[in-house]
Amino acid sequence: MFNETFAVVSDIHGNSWALEAVLEDIERRNIKSIFNLGDLFYGPLDPAATSEVLAKMDIVTVCGNEDRIIFEDSPASPTLNYARQQLSQTDIDRLKSLSIAKSINDEILLFHGTPGSDTEYLIHNVRGGSIHLRESNEIEKLLGARPEKLFLCSHDHLPNIIKLNDKLIVNPGSVGLPAYSDNSPGKHYVENGSPHAKYCVVSRSSSGWRVEQISIPYDFTSAADTAKQNGREDWAHWIKTGRAK
Repeated sequence: MFNETFAVVSDIHGNSWALEAVLEDIERRNIKSIFNLGDLFYGPLDPAATSEVLAKMDIVTVCGNEDRIIFEDSPASPTLNYARQQLSQTDIDRLKSLSIAKSINDEILLFHGTPGSDTEYLIHNVRGGSIHLRESNEIEKLLGARPEKLFLCSHDHLPNIIKLNDKLIVNPGSVGLPAYSDNSPGKHYVENGSPHAKYCVVSRSSSGWRVEQISIPYDFTSAADTAKQNGREDWAHWIKTGRAK
């Protein structure tokens, strides 16, 4: 089903430049298994090329909240319309087929936000316009009674590793969008502080799961220029700087 070493990617957001750099690094490391935690295409970047790359690969993928808005009857916006226009019906049907969570051998659970919601942060909550680490009991409650011990989540775009008793939670960060602002649940900002593409490599060892968080430089200027051309100066700034403000 999967190798003892695998890569975890998430939140590509149509950034084909970042995706190609990450996949080149994964290939260089001779890693054969990749798990994708969602939010594949939404954004003012290059969803068509992103889809073309991903369609050629055998990647276990779950659905993110900004995958759903592409195929659901979501309120229209210029960026959403752009993403939909760039994608084929086959691409959209592929998004519709994705599940919100996927278990690998009752050992690893993949999901975007929490096991029950692709719009809720697992590791953080929102207070005072920024995100803060949740208490351990809050995280345990959001995980629920699951047999898995390794939980792979994303949604907040921040690389993280949390140990809770016999559970390990890993967030690989975002391949394509290192900072953003959001209005739900309440206005807040998220930022990594650099434009690097993020992903992680997980491998089994005699003492447990080993996690390597990886930052990859890439042609973020081209990605930012495309965002600007498509009317999103905010995305251009986020991509170039890793800063949300």
